[in-house]
Amino acid sequence: MYKTQLKIRKAHRYLGLIIGVQFLAWTVSGLYFSWTDIDQIHGDPFLQLEKPPEAYSNLAGLDQIEEPIHSIDLVPIGTEPYFWVNDQFLVNATTGERRTGISEEEARDVAAAHVIPELKIKDISLLESTDAHHEYRGGPLPAYVISYDHPEDIKAYIAVNSGAFMKIRHRNWRWFDFLWMSHTMDYQGRDDFNNLLLRVFSLFGVLTVMSGFLLWGYSSPTLRKWRQGRR
Repeated sequence: MYKTQLKIRKAHRYLGLIIGVQFLAWTVSGLYFSWTDIDQIHGDPFLQLEKPPEAYSNLAGLDQIEEPIHSIDLVPIGTEPYFWVNDQFLVNATTGERRTGISEEEARDVAAAHVIPELKIKDISLLESTDAHHEYRGGPLPAYVISYDHPEDIKAYIAVNSGAFMKIRHRNWRWFDFLWMSHTMDYQGRDDFNNLLLRVFSLFGVLTVMSGFLLWGYSSPTLRKWRQGRR
């Protein structure tokens, strides 16, 4: 029995060494998620959420579109309404003028309609490519990146082709994103809960806990006396 106990102790020690860092990452990230306001992470305090949507009348731009329409959205750009047609091009909803994207100045107008007026623009640039770790990953490209003069390093993303306000990102969101990556162990795209690494470490976690229970069972004086009494 003593040899068995030593083997379990050794297995438990090495399993703990292998998975200990990941256990710590799971715990720290779980604590952060449970203590964090998800609306704040989404950037709600920086957005004009209660502002009523724009309303227009006498829209007639669709009359001049020759292609069959399978999808359409109304997109306000500055003071002008536009149709975003078939996820491909913009059409002025009053004149029927067709265009392929918006200007930098129009991107500022779009951002101003969504972001609280207290935020002041520091810089604007054009984003043409991203990787799997970029905070704008998965968003339509190209996009304007509007940076604001704020301690949270706030950035807003406006799609060039559709003129749509896409995302707002800030420092707390970036911390959340990093901890989410460590929680899911998806170090490529963040959101794959079925990745092999997570499955392996989850299995190691179960084995670590089970070896701990076994070690307690073999080393417990109470259970030892009970076993001896049954003999």
